[in-house]
Amino acid sequence: MINDHRESGRLGGLVLTGKSGSIFRNRFMQAVLLSGVFLQIGIWVRNFAVLLFIMDKTNANPIAVSLIYVAEYVPIFLFSFIGGTFADRWRPRKTMIASDLLSALSVFIVLLTVIYGSWQAVFLITFISAILSQFSQPSAMKLFKFYVPVEQLQSAMALFQTLNSIFMIIGPVLGTMIYLKLGINYAIAIMGLAFLLSAGMLTLLPFDPIGEAPAQGHFWHEMIEGFKYVLGNKVLTIMGEVFMVAGLAVGVIQPLGIFIVTERLGLPKESLQWLLAVNGAAMLVGGGVVAGWANRIAPQKLLMGGSLISAIAVLGVGFSKIWLLTLAFQALSGLVLPSVFVGLNTLILHNTEQEFVGRVNGVLNPLFIGGMVVTISISGWLKTHIALPGIYIISALLLMGATLLCLPLQRKGTPALPSTDELSGSTME
Repeated sequence: MINDHRESGRLGGLVLTGKSGSIFRNRFMQAVLLSGVFLQIGIWVRNFAVLLFIMDKTNANPIAVSLIYVAEYVPIFLFSFIGGTFADRWRPRKTMIASDLLSALSVFIVLLTVIYGSWQAVFLITFISAILSQFSQPSAMKLFKFYVPVEQLQSAMALFQTLNSIFMIIGPVLGTMIYLKLGINYAIAIMGLAFLLSAGMLTLLPFDPIGEAPAQGHFWHEMIEGFKYVLGNKVLTIMGEVFMVAGLAVGVIQPLGIFIVTERLGLPKESLQWLLAVNGAAMLVGGGVVAGWANRIAPQKLLMGGSLISAIAVLGVGFSKIWLLTLAFQALSGLVLPSVFVGLNTLILHNTEQEFVGRVNGVLNPLFIGGMVVTISISGWLKTHIALPGIYIISALLLMGATLLCLPLQRKGTPALPSTDELSGSTME
C-alpha cells in the first residue's frame, strides 16, 4: 500500500526511497504496526464479547446496547482535548506504552469484578480503555509527523488504515468465536493480554526525540492556545465543522447494526460478524486503491467523494431487506471509508505545525465524538419510535451535509505541504 515515488528522504539513518515497500524499513512504522496488531485483537474481542454478552443479559434491549457505545464515546469526548494537550507536553513514546499498560491493568481488575461481583462491570472495560486511548492516539500522531517523511504521510495513513481493514474482516469473527466458545471471563482475560503485548511492541519504538522535552508551560494556557490555533486556521475550522456533522451522522446508526441483522434481515445476532467482515474486506481493497493513488489525488477530494458515497451506502443498508444487497452496500461503504480516513488525517497533518499536533487532534476529535455521543444517546429511544429506514435516512442526510461543508476546501485548492525541513530532522535511535 505504498506509493511508487522517486523522491527520497533520510529518517533516523534509514533511507526511504519511496519505492514500493520501502516504508516498511522505517523503524517507527515497524513498531507501531506490530503494536497495532495486538491492540486490534484486544479492541475487537472487547467489542464483540461485550456486545453479545449484553445482548444475552438484557434480551436485546436497544437502550442497553446503546449504553455500550455511550460508555465508549463519552470518555473520548470528555478527555480528548486533555489527552491531546498532555500529548504535546509528555514524551509520546512513554505515553503510549503507559496507556496500554494501564488499559491491561484495568481489564484484569474488571475481570475480577465480573467473576466475584456484578456483570454490569463489563461496561467499565470500554469506559476505561476509551479514556486511556485519548492520551495514546495523539501521541502516535505526533510520532507519525516526526518520523514519516512528508511525501509519505498520506501513504503511511493508508497503510495504517489497511491494518484496521484487515481486522474489520477477522476481528468480528475472532471476537464472536472467543465469546461463544470460551465465555465472557476468558474473553476479558484475552483482552488484557492483548493490551500487554501491544505495550511490549511499543518498547521497540525509537526513543523520544532529543529536544522533544516535556513542556513546562501552564496546562490551561496551552489548552487555550490549541483552541486559538484551530480557530485561526481556516482549513482546520472547516474540518471541525465536518467532524461535528459526521459525528452526528455516524452516532445515530452506530448501535443499530445488530438490529439491521435481527430485524430487517431476520438473521441471528451472530450474523453481524459477517456483515462487518464484508465491510472490512472492502476497506482492505479500498485502502489498496487509495494507497496506489494517494499522492495523485488531493486529500479534500478523497474526503468529499468518500463522504458522498458513504451517504448512499447508508441509505442502501437502511432500506434493504435482502442479505446479499445489504452486503453489497456494506462493501460499498467499506470501499470508500479509507479515502475518508486518509483525507481527514492528511489534511490535519498538512495544516498543523509539529508542536500543535496533539492539541489539534484534541480539539477536532471531541467535535466528532461529541456529535456521536449526542445521537448515540438518543438512538435507542429513536429505535422505539422510528422505523430503522427512517433513522438511516437521517444519517445519510447528515453525511451529505458534511460533504457540502467540504466545498470551501475544494475551492481553496490543495493545501500547501510543509517541506521536509519543517519536520524535525532528529535521527532515530
